[in-house]
Amino acid sequence: MNTLEIDLERLEPVSVRCDASYLHVTLGDGVIITTPLWWYPRLLAATPEDLAQVELSPFGIHWPTIDEDLSITGLIEGRKAPGATPPAEAAE
Repeated sequence: MNTLEIDLERLEPVSVRCDASYLHVTLGDGVIITTPLWWYPRLLAATPEDLAQVELSPFGIHWPTIDEDLSITGLIEGRKAPGATPPAEAAE
């Protein structure tokens, strides 16, 4: 029987930052996942102070002041928040 062995420490987030357009998550193995911020409307609408209050866990990221949670699996799979609209479409 074949088994898939995954070193979970490699997938654990070690740092998170948001700029005006993107969310950047650095994992334990040095890989950086970058996604458009519009994928997560709560993050896009958050203040810099809210974004700075981030909690990391072995499997995800939590922003308590805006009640937003993202899983590392979801980031890797490219899952957007329900209702996320690209900026060009939102402007129409």
